[in-house]
Amino acid sequence: MGPVRPDQALRQQGQACAALGSPMYAGLLARLADDWAAGGPTARVLAGHEDLPAGSALALRLLGSVHRLVLERRAGGLGVLYPSVGGTWDPVAGPEAVLGLLSEQPEAVREWLDRPPQTNEVGRSAALLGGLLHLDDALRLPVRLAELGSSAGLNLLADQYAVGDASGPVHGPPAAVVRLERGWAGRPLRPWPGLRFVERLGCDPRPIDPRSTAGRLALTAYVWPDQVARLERLRGALAVAAAVTAPEVRPQPAGAFVEDLRLREGTITVVWHSVVVQYLDAEEQRHVVDRVERLAADATPASPLAHLTMEPPRRGAGTPGEVPVVLRTWSGLPGDGEPRVLGHAAPHGLPTTWA
Repeated sequence: MGPVRPDQALRQQGQACAALGSPMYAGLLARLADDWAAGGPTARVLAGHEDLPAGSALALRLLGSVHRLVLERRAGGLGVLYPSVGGTWDPVAGPEAVLGLLSEQPEAVREWLDRPPQTNEVGRSAALLGGLLHLDDALRLPVRLAELGSSAGLNLLADQYAVGDASGPVHGPPAAVVRLERGWAGRPLRPWPGLRFVERLGCDPRPIDPRSTAGRLALTAYVWPDQVARLERLRGALAVAAAVTAPEVRPQPAGAFVEDLRLREGTITVVWHSVVVQYLDAEEQRHVVDRVERLAADATPASPLAHLTMEPPRRGAGTPGEVPVVLRTWSGLPGDGEPRVLGHAAPHGLPTTWA
């Protein structure tokens, strides 16, 4: 994608934040865009980043850096305005306070501008778990879960989370710390009491250790501060990650990771990814698709393959909509590989509505 002016990037992200339920960031980004156009502190902080492509998420880099300073108690009095640390956002005073921080601590804010935003949206586990429940009875073997773009690997722990619909809990451990309440809508799903993950593998160009202070800080900083439910889900998932054996997240590109995968008899290998493809270049996208097709050729009833995705239908800026959840399976039998649109998810995963 071609370069986009910073004020345009800020406005586009603000529109997305408004659509996704963050009035705080929607209003803040509109004010920062105006300030950039007027040559204010925002323009000085973003100097040198004028030619980034549209997909670089410059606005989220800037906001994540400011939020990080708030979380580290390095943002002066800004914390009293941030709900993530117990404050209350003021739509008038808040943006002016952020501009004050950009003016007073420009270098501190710039520290994270070269860092791509990384969230680990635990809500997307609702789509993953529901997708697994759509596997045919013949394919309900122990699961080897392989995730592209794993970040901190929190969705690799999806079997530790509970998910429910409007009627209450439906699937998952009764005492789960992470509860995706009203995570499912639409057609009721049949639980799979025997769901068991026997291997969890992930990849990410820049994996985050969820048990480290730096890792927890980064994951929290990129969550929008007025979305308290997302923050609570993240904190719950971090507690789970601290209490169990951490999944292996390899510092690999997606193509190389999938190239290394092999099927294993007596298990179903599930290749899963959510809102990742838009961050891969065209060559790597082709590499992933080609390797999945080659893996599929090796599938048998005893070593089947599933490809489960939650990916937006097109890449680009604009108002985000529902994201299709698509499943393909292979077991060496006729009819293998036909894509099934199982339902649609909100961009952060909740709710996922099953067709």
